[in-house]
Amino acid sequence: MTNGVDESDGDDLTGCEGEREPDPSDSLRTFGAVVQALREHAGYSRTEFAELVRFSKHTVASVELGRRMPDRAFVERAEEVLGNTGALRKAAQFLTRGERGLAVWFRRWARLERIAVSLGTYECRLVPGLLQSDGYARTVFDGTIPVVTDEGLENLLDVRMKRQRMLYERPTVPFSFIVEEHVFRRRFGGAERMREMYDHVLERSALRNVTLQIVPLEAGLHACLDGPVRLLETAEGRRFAYSEGQQNGRLIGDVKEVSLLQQRYDTLRSQALNPKESQGLLERLRGEL
Repeated sequence: MTNGVDESDGDDLTGCEGEREPDPSDSLRTFGAVVQALREHAGYSRTEFAELVRFSKHTVASVELGRRMPDRAFVERAEEVLGNTGALRKAAQFLTRGERGLAVWFRRWARLERIAVSLGTYECRLVPGLLQSDGYARTVFDGTIPVVTDEGLENLLDVRMKRQRMLYERPTVPFSFIVEEHVFRRRFGGAERMREMYDHVLERSALRNVTLQIVPLEAGLHACLDGPVRLLETAEGRRFAYSEGQQNGRLIGDVKEVSLLQQRYDTLRSQALNPKESQGLLERLRGEL
């Protein structure tokens, strides 16, 4: 594959249904939408266009729906048929496959995470992914609906553990976490699994670039009750936020909205236990097992 495009000859690939991308990327979907728009503008049906580019109708449909990485031959033939503007050739250079193990709605945030100069996370449902132990993450994924295959579970776990490397590989980037106390009290597995989780969180939060603050049960109501939120800043000074719910996530770039969420986060930091107190609470919870 060169410049994101599969170089196989690709003539009449009627077996395209078996070659779907397991996790279509945003770039594949965008490229497919452009192909479809240009085809319709040129007045071709999908069947007519398939004959002109010498690929099956099913392959054309898979490309247009972002389910298949286009062959180089497909790009060249489509370019010629649709006016030789160069748009498809240029767009094909930026095609990427989806990142397996990451939800579609989370991928853009995950890419921003890698270049951020600071990150903040408020969580009220689960231990944040960057702090989860192997056993905790495995239990979370094992309980998802629909049920994932054994291979899928291992892939999800592998991606999560690899994301955690950021804490070590980017020692000058500050990672701030604010987590509700009840998250750490929620039982899963047996006492051994719980101890493993506490030890893992304590180890990660002991890093010099990591700050963990726990919101105690007695803190009462606060400004972040609308739900979990993540915040980051880039080297260019741009700030983004991310919120997530059932089967969806939202990347927020609006300056006013991000500023409001940052204010809520900063306010909650002042209401949460400080890092030393939070460490002490985790150690007490571990000792109660």
